[in-house]
Amino acid sequence: MYLDYQSAKPVDPEVIAAMTPYMAEKFGNASSLHEVGDWSTEALDSSRRTIAHFVNAREPEEIIFTSGATEANNLAIIGYALRNKQKGKHVIISEVEHISILNIAKYLRKNGFEVSTVPVDFTGTVRLDKLEERIRPDTILISIQHANNEIGTIQPVMSIGKIAREKKIVFHVDAVASEGQIPIDVQRDFIDMLTLSSNDIYGPRGVGALYVRKGFLLNPLIIGGGQERGLRSGTEDVAAIVGFAKAAELALQYMPEESKRLRQLRDKAIKTVFETVPRSYLNGHPTNRLPNNAHFRFDFIEGESILLSFKERGIAVSTGSACSSQTLEPSHTLMSLGLLHEEAHGSLEITMGRFTREADVDTFLEALPGVVKRLRDMSPLTKTEVGM
Repeated sequence: MYLDYQSAKPVDPEVIAAMTPYMAEKFGNASSLHEVGDWSTEALDSSRRTIAHFVNAREPEEIIFTSGATEANNLAIIGYALRNKQKGKHVIISEVEHISILNIAKYLRKNGFEVSTVPVDFTGTVRLDKLEERIRPDTILISIQHANNEIGTIQPVMSIGKIAREKKIVFHVDAVASEGQIPIDVQRDFIDMLTLSSNDIYGPRGVGALYVRKGFLLNPLIIGGGQERGLRSGTEDVAAIVGFAKAAELALQYMPEESKRLRQLRDKAIKTVFETVPRSYLNGHPTNRLPNNAHFRFDFIEGESILLSFKERGIAVSTGSACSSQTLEPSHTLMSLGLLHEEAHGSLEITMGRFTREADVDTFLEALPGVVKRLRDMSPLTKTEVGM
């Protein structure tokens, strides 16, 4: 039973069907000038239009296909910073960005740039007053996620976009956690660059995209034959891109009803956990959160122990971001909320998706109280609290 959709999603069968012809009979290189190459070129053009529509870009050429979200984030932030360093060397991010953004910030600092981080409140929402305080005359870029991949809090991107536009600062948004769950509109939200991932909308892995508003110049990070307007050289994976586009098409089709269904499952899970597990808490914003995300913490126990207990029962859950799960350090996102180390360690995340049934959530909810009680009975922290 799978309740870890934020870390990876299965490929939708309709996506696989759309990709299949481009793995066999329509296998051509889009740079070739013969008919077989033309089939791939037409598929690329159609896919670019679909992704542009997905985020309400004005022109298909504003979509650059990449190998995934991490590359798109690198191209956006490093590519823009290097190309525009004569305008300034100051970049702003939030404290709760995805690990890929945090590591890009480390790279920039090592290469002569300054990166300021904006704090969040106890719900994980970026503090707009602190954002404005960090803007300087040499600030060239602000990068803030659309929603948090761990706790599900949705950020006020429109308000941030307005601030950036008024200050003539480029605004980049990592929309990987939110795409397919809540609408994305780069025009409405004053977004200049936006990162997307295929697998996060039930498409294939290894492909993503960067929206770049027309007129903005970046330094390419991969040099070669000049594909993707010279910003991302290398022969395009046409089959994967076609799958990505089909996934985006389906996401727009399913989003209204699917988000409503997932929101109901999420709210049921939150309500039931509070009723059945004493000293349980919700991480993130209570209402302004992704429809599929419920992120809890429990006193006296560690999230890893909960995860392993559910693994024994054949239930896949998470303690946070899969991209930073190799470290034993508490989540930087949870620490940014003001939690203590022991509080941050006692976290459990469930994320639901297109193929989640209500029975799956019920099975999890039936098992959780017993798992927590057993672990608390074993925990020395529980004994200390009750004076044993």
